[in-house]
Amino acid sequence: MMPNQSSFGSLPTFAVEHDHFQILQSAARFREYLLEAINNATSRIYLVTLYLEDDEAGREILTAVYEAKQRNPKLDIVICVDWHRAQRGLIGAESTKGNAGLYQAYADKYAESVPVYGIPVRKREVFGVLHLKGFVIDDTVIYSGASLNNVYLHYGDRYRFDRYHVIQNMPLADSMVDFIQNDMISHPAVHDLSKAGLPTTKELKSDIRKFRIALSRSFYQGEAQQVDENHVAVTPLVGVGRRNNMLNKQILALLTNATEEIILCTPYFNLPKSVLREVKRAIKRGVKVDIVVGDKTANDFYIAPDKPFKAIGGLPYLYEINLRKFSVVNEKYIATGQLSVHLWKHDANSYHLKGLWVDRSTMLLTGNNVNPRAWSLDLENGLLISDPNKLLEAKFNEEFENIFKHTQRISTCSQLETLQDYPSRIQRLLKKVIRTRADRLLKRIL
Repeated sequence: MMPNQSSFGSLPTFAVEHDHFQILQSAARFREYLLEAINNATSRIYLVTLYLEDDEAGREILTAVYEAKQRNPKLDIVICVDWHRAQRGLIGAESTKGNAGLYQAYADKYAESVPVYGIPVRKREVFGVLHLKGFVIDDTVIYSGASLNNVYLHYGDRYRFDRYHVIQNMPLADSMVDFIQNDMISHPAVHDLSKAGLPTTKELKSDIRKFRIALSRSFYQGEAQQVDENHVAVTPLVGVGRRNNMLNKQILALLTNATEEIILCTPYFNLPKSVLREVKRAIKRGVKVDIVVGDKTANDFYIAPDKPFKAIGGLPYLYEINLRKFSVVNEKYIATGQLSVHLWKHDANSYHLKGLWVDRSTMLLTGNNVNPRAWSLDLENGLLISDPNKLLEAKFNEEFENIFKHTQRISTCSQLETLQDYPSRIQRLLKKVIRTRADRLLKRIL
């Protein structure tokens, strides 16, 4: 299903040859491809990510970008990261300058500098971050939910599994670059983190408020191209907040209009009420629904019982409680196979997949976690792919075979642990959270 006309105007549709669409199957291959693309860039490099970390993989990417700039000073290079996330350390770590210190050190080291723009979606990180996805290198869009650090790029023993799609199409690449230039980095609220003497968030308070209002009215530009039977249609979508959020509307529309099959990927089982309602309706009208979610031990917040305890480690258990409740309510559909819940787990690695595949003819690639935070707080985007002739079906089948390789289907809710099965410190924490109803707030903002 393609998007309707919105109050923002006409959304662009780009005709993409199916041979110009490829899917990478691993974090390691994603890292290799990204580095190759950066090294071979001839005109532009635009990287938009939640964070580019000060670790081995992050520095490898930043070094590659800087060396490309030194070789070709005319390269148009822009990096965008979240303003707040870039200026703090990891959760629970000591206070530091954050990743911004790395960006400033690189700018001081090299003759040709590269701007790293901090995007402040809200005045506080907890109430909204830059969750926009998509790298543009020359005329190629590399779309993934992954950020840039060791675990996302499988630099070392562990990886965080995501989805990795490569689309070669100049008009689509131009549209995504235009959005970055005109709707993001040109705004007074946005500043280059590679420079010293940055303003404080408090000083930017008024600009940030205006920026969020502007973002809520923005959309990707471009013509609505004619799409013939030999092409697939790709429409980029963007949304922030609940009002007039075209991305949210399209997720609901895809679920509402499904007639045969839905495959939904989400790293955290914490669906917005409106999404949960449409999933239940789809099941009741006979649509086969597959939900692929990470096992609690594959959650990026999971902390093994033998490691030092932190309160944030309770989140994976809270998400499992959500999943168990959902499974209990829908156990008759699980028993018949009309609803299948697949838990992903592979050694000590983590799971970060998102997206929808509906009736094997429409795919939404997105960084949206399909949770209340993504639904109302963060700046999100996605690529809606209409493929009525199923030109990409074989490629998506191969991708999902790779995803399902490390999943276990839940045949009964008894396969999921209960509160009484959890480590004692987690039990005490969750009992307190549930008793004070703090879980309702946590589910909205985390």
